[in-house]
This record gives sequence, C-alpha cells and structure tokens, in this order.
Amino acid sequence: MTELDSLFSDDWGPEHRSGYIAVIGRPNVGKSTLINALLGQKIAITAAKPQTTRQRQLGILTLDNAQLLFIDTPGIHEPHSPLGGFMLSAAHAALRDADVILWIVDAAQMPSAEDHHIADLLARIAPDLPLLLTLNKADLLPPKPDLSAHEALSARQNTIAIVQTSAIQGSGVAQLPRLLAAQLPHGPRLYPSEQLSEANMRFLAAEAVREQIIELTSDEIPYSVAVEVTRYREKPRMSLIAATIYVERSSQKGIVIGKRGSTIKAIGSAARAALETELKQQVHLDLRVKVLRNWRSNDEFLRRLGYAPSKRKG
Repeated sequence: MTELDSLFSDDWGPEHRSGYIAVIGRPNVGKSTLINALLGQKIAITAAKPQTTRQRQLGILTLDNAQLLFIDTPGIHEPHSPLGGFMLSAAHAALRDADVILWIVDAAQMPSAEDHHIADLLARIAPDLPLLLTLNKADLLPPKPDLSAHEALSARQNTIAIVQTSAIQGSGVAQLPRLLAAQLPHGPRLYPSEQLSEANMRFLAAEAVREQIIELTSDEIPYSVAVEVTRYREKPRMSLIAATIYVERSSQKGIVIGKRGSTIKAIGSAARAALETELKQQVHLDLRVKVLRNWRSNDEFLRRLGYAPSKRKG
C-alpha cells in the first residue's frame, strides 16, 4: 500500500477522530504561541505586538487516535481598512469551518470590550459548537487569582472545559489535545502524519522577514508593512530568496532601512538565520524596500499577497 493509499483508507479504526479547531481570541493573547507549543515546532510567527497574524494558517497535530487541524486566525478586532476587513472575515470563516472552538483569553488582564464582543459573536454564529476556553498567560497570575470574570465569558456556549495555560512556558498545554480530540467527529487522517502545516516555503520566507520587521522596528511599522517574495530558488547547498518589503510612506522606508542600512541588515540577518534553521541549509536573502502608498486599501495588491479573495472570472 502506498502512502497516498493509506492516507485516505478507512484502516484507522472506528474510534479514530479528525477535524478542524478554530483558534480564536483578541489580538496579542498568544494564539500563535500556543499553536507552536502544541505542535512542538514553530509554524506561525509570534511577537509582543498585536495583529501579527494576518491570514488563517493550518497547524496539523497527528496523534495515534486523532488528527487535530488547528486554524490559527487573525485576532478579532474592529477593522479600519480593507486589510482589517479581510483579517476579520478570515476569523469568521474559521468559525464556520470548525468542529471545535479553542478560545484563548489573556488571564493576566480583565476581560476587555473585545473579549465581550467575541462572546457575543460566538453566541450568535456558533452557540452549539463545543468550546474549550483557555486562560493563557497563567505564569503572570498571582498565587490565588480571581478568574470568575474570565470564566463567565463562555457562559452562553457549549463549554467543555476551562483550562489555565502558559503557552510561553508550556504549562497546561499537554492536556488540550485530549480534551479537543474527544469533541472531533470520527474519521480518517486528512494529511500525512509527518505534515505540520499547509504553508509553502515562499509564504514562510515572507513571514520570517515580516516577523523580524515587527521585532526590530517601531510600533507604527508592523501595521504598514507587507512582504512579497519575488524569487525563490532551491539549490543543492543554498536557497536563493529575494523579497520586497512594502511600506506606505517614505519616512517608514527610512525606518526600515535604518542609519547606513543598519536596520535592514539586522532584519535580513535574523530572518536568514531562522530560514537556515528551517531549511537546514545556507540561505542567500536579498531584501529591497519600496513605498506603495495606502497599500492596505489597494484591493489588487491585497489579492496579490493573498490578503483578499481572488476575483472570479466570468
């Protein structure tokens, strides 16, 4: 039997489960960090700044008796541009496709208006889906915290459990797969057991560059930057990657480049190191910076980067 034959066979037994888990929450609660911890490998970029995730990404966790497909969604927030609207629609689509919801809340802060907005959204469009409420950042809590306000958020949902976790430290994470798998429908694996993500290397390369821009530049830059890989070629001993960094104003271009090119050199060096770890070979990374005014409102450009649905022909 070939790998393809076994992938779609019914030989997994009647107790095997598989399905989609929508990972939701407001910006900067640790969604991507938690998914990386669950998979034991980094597939999504993380940063202390909100709205790091822009597109839904799939993380695949294969167990002996289940395959969990985690949909990492952009943080749910009030959109202020076509890009923001796309990010919100991606989160809504994940809820429509899900078998289970993993709702992540920042336990170290009192529930915000955005948290209550998510509670209303879930009660309106997915009240019957099983929900696991994860109170993340538990490492920042005092010894005897009062989490009653956080726990009350899911009162109107089909809540299966409330779990405290610290995604950054790993505490509480190990119990989540068992709780989630029990809620998935019976069925075979949908992906090979060794696959961790659907993302291709061009996407991962662009995200590696964008992650370093977020880490190494001022607060205004992450929201105004896009990265497009214009060339990707793998050779036996080296990958050749060229990427263009787009910003909206000339002043932002100066920030990304830095004095005498210091910032862009640091971005390239850090991104290259991350990609070499991922690819297990040397990487030549060429970065350029261009100004594209108001790109977040440019529908054609958003479609080109995969931040908006493609136009239908006919």
